[in-house]
Amino acid sequence: MADNSIFINRELSWLRFNSRVLAQCEKNLPLLEKLKFIAIYSTNLDEFYMIRIAGLKQLFAAGVTNIGGSGDEMSPLDQLREIRTYLQNEQNILEQHYLNTKNALEKAGLFIKNYDELNEDLKRRCDEYFFSNIFPVIVPIAVDATHPFPHLNNLSFSLAVKLCDITHPEILKYGMIRISRVMPRFCQPSHNVYVPIETIVKQHAEEIFPGYKLLSACAFRVTRNADIIIEEEEADDFMMILEQGLKLRRKGAFVRMQIAKDADQDILDFLNSHMKIFQKDIYYSNVPLTLNSLWQIVSNKDFSHLCLEPYVPKTLPPFGENVSIFEAIDKEDVLLLHPYESFDPVVSFIKEASKDPKVISIRMTLYRVDKNSPIIQSLIDAASEGKQVTVMVELKARFDEENNLHWAKALEDAGAHVIYGITGFKVHAKVSQVIRQVGDKLKFYMHLGTGNYNGSSAKIYTDASLFTSREEFAKDTTSFFHILSGYNKNRRLKTLSMSPIQIKERLIEKIKVEASKGKEGRIIAKMNALVDADVIEELSRASTAGVKIDLIVRGICCLRPGIKGKTENIRVRSIIGKYLEHARILYFKHASPKVYISSADWMPRNLERRLELMTPIYEPRLQDRLKEILELQLNDNELSFELASNGEYTKVKTGEKRIDNHQILENYMNRIFRSLKKDSDKAKIDLVATKLLKES
Repeated sequence: MADNSIFINRELSWLRFNSRVLAQCEKNLPLLEKLKFIAIYSTNLDEFYMIRIAGLKQLFAAGVTNIGGSGDEMSPLDQLREIRTYLQNEQNILEQHYLNTKNALEKAGLFIKNYDELNEDLKRRCDEYFFSNIFPVIVPIAVDATHPFPHLNNLSFSLAVKLCDITHPEILKYGMIRISRVMPRFCQPSHNVYVPIETIVKQHAEEIFPGYKLLSACAFRVTRNADIIIEEEEADDFMMILEQGLKLRRKGAFVRMQIAKDADQDILDFLNSHMKIFQKDIYYSNVPLTLNSLWQIVSNKDFSHLCLEPYVPKTLPPFGENVSIFEAIDKEDVLLLHPYESFDPVVSFIKEASKDPKVISIRMTLYRVDKNSPIIQSLIDAASEGKQVTVMVELKARFDEENNLHWAKALEDAGAHVIYGITGFKVHAKVSQVIRQVGDKLKFYMHLGTGNYNGSSAKIYTDASLFTSREEFAKDTTSFFHILSGYNKNRRLKTLSMSPIQIKERLIEKIKVEASKGKEGRIIAKMNALVDADVIEELSRASTAGVKIDLIVRGICCLRPGIKGKTENIRVRSIIGKYLEHARILYFKHASPKVYISSADWMPRNLERRLELMTPIYEPRLQDRLKEILELQLNDNELSFELASNGEYTKVKTGEKRIDNHQILENYMNRIFRSLKKDSDKAKIDLVATKLLKES
């Protein structure tokens, strides 16, 4: 790399992001919200181990000493050492947050108790639950000369036991009790008490292994390499190869074991004699394992007062009851800001298209969708009615492969033309196109967004999406779908930008234009991750030229800001709050147009190894609205962390006025809804929205 001093290591940057998630427990939040962030932190860490740590271990085993293009020159071994040290230290912080939250919940009347901490009545209820719900489905496993050590699936959760024969106490036996993931993580003997299931199983271990005395037991959990590598060029039947890959995921190499801190050393030796996990990849815990299952407690409706007040997304004009989506889009471009505005119009777009006799074709990309997706049901209905339905279902969407495989088969059975992917690339673009026969002409309607076609995530992810019937977008979306389904060497669009070729080159071009303007240049870019070395170097050159650059990067940021003469004009902020920041919104002062939304983060995988779209926003009022969102987030002093040149993040201090952008956006959307819900003029609403936002 030309200048390694401006880079931060990708993996260490991700760890700091997850630390910011955990740091939400330090805020004055309702107690179940804190429990929710502990669950999110734990889920994130599971995926990090399954993919990123697993990858580093493979590189180390292969003898790789330098990862080209990372920008920071850390070897896989250096990274593994740094990560282990970081996470071993953070384990104590995690446990303290959990115990503090647990103790505070007890004062509020909500209890997490082990079996031996219960009164006799609750113990009796747990016993009844054990014999009726647990005992029939758990699997007792002996391990000896005639019983080999069992295969442990990724993220499997078990109780390891040391036993002795009642009649011959000198004879020791080792085994385990596999706790099925289909069972709830906690038993709930009363509306306000949750009991970790392993403490109940331990109590009844001697009934599970009759004739043996329990000497010791401890819960443990394993994590495996879950990355699927498929040689697509050699796959005659991609769906069959993918199904085989999903089975192999359960058998990946061990990368981590979590176990109770008070584990019997004999049990630990027994387990590791079979699994052979590196000692530094064994994490000892003073709190229950699988904290990602805390969602079971968070969802207790009896204690909803311990959560933030729920917000109901709004459907604003020109959309609403008895309004044709197509008539509304015919009049003007329509911008939606999720989750503040409802995802319902997107669902209605496809549903109305499936029923409209004038619609002859529906085309759509699907990356992550709901388990019970109303959009897919509408596509199935449309295909069953004889409409031309073309759906790109990305079967390589990590951890959504099985769900996508199910829907791909259902769509194909209904008569839709299903595209399973592009060899060597993931399709991550979010776009749908509806073609209607209006008289003797074809009319095109498009929806382009930053988020998935998933109604569940649309309630908790911040995203932006655009409805339009512009002719230039019609031509490009048609070309895009032709690229997906056919042979096409000219993978370039005119108005939209598509990776793996155009987005990166056009981003760099726009950064260079701002750099040519010196101190008059201005860039504001919001994304989930910034990793691409070429883009980072171009931003550094623009900063050196005097361009003021603000980056709102939720997660990984490999650019080191604040280095004199290199990145001193770049400020990086991360926002963590009630909603997951997911929108990619870009502003370049001297571009035409100035504002864009995109499905792509600024990472090599998005810019070079995926099909993504970047969409220009032409309507001035919509540009203003998105620019105001960016300005509001830059002024946020409640949810923001600022990245320093040493790679550490510091919570932005709250000033005289508290600015929580999530709360402000909820409030102003509520005000718009109350004051203008009877008005059908979207332009008026956008103007009022911008005015209210500026006031906020």
